[in-house]
Amino acid sequence: MKKKDYNIVFSGLKLGSHSFEYEIDDSFLDILFDYHELPGLQAHVDVELTKQNTMLELNFSLKGELPVTCDLSNKPFVQPIENTFTLVVKFGEEYNDDDDVILVLPHGDYEINIAHYIYELIVLSIPLKFIHPDIEEGDLDDETRELLEKYMPRADDDDNEEEDSEEDEEDDEDEDIDPRWSKLKDLLN
Repeated sequence: MKKKDYNIVFSGLKLGSHSFEYEIDDSFLDILFDYHELPGLQAHVDVELTKQNTMLELNFSLKGELPVTCDLSNKPFVQPIENTFTLVVKFGEEYNDDDDVILVLPHGDYEINIAHYIYELIVLSIPLKFIHPDIEEGDLDDETRELLEKYMPRADDDDNEEEDSEEDEEDDEDEDIDPRWSKLKDLLN
């Protein structure tokens, strides 16, 4: 697997829509981007390229799944991933990829490499927290429920901490005030 496997040669294509499909697994990330965080990734990427006279439009669509463990219960499950992205390719004097959704290629270029865009599509589709579907639906076995309740922060603890911190702040404010200014507080009352 090489990055050039993800080159789309658009110069010979007719005006209109053209479809490209890619099967992605964790080796795509390992080999091309040295990213080893998603073992077991399986995804399908559809790329719809619309060629026009002065520009190209690429619509990326990702669907796949990733075996993970739940961040709360430590149970393994398969996390579905899904994402879409649109890239507009224009032609200009020099290469410019400063904009996230607009790419400028120099006049005379005849192909575009989409490997990095597929990489970003995958990485941005991963949720920040993996939560098992059973937990989201409220279906927990007794052992998991007991462990979650045991280690869950209590609302009472948070309230007491907030009250303590408010009192500490008031004490700090009184200590930090210059005594000459404290007489002005009497005018407010």
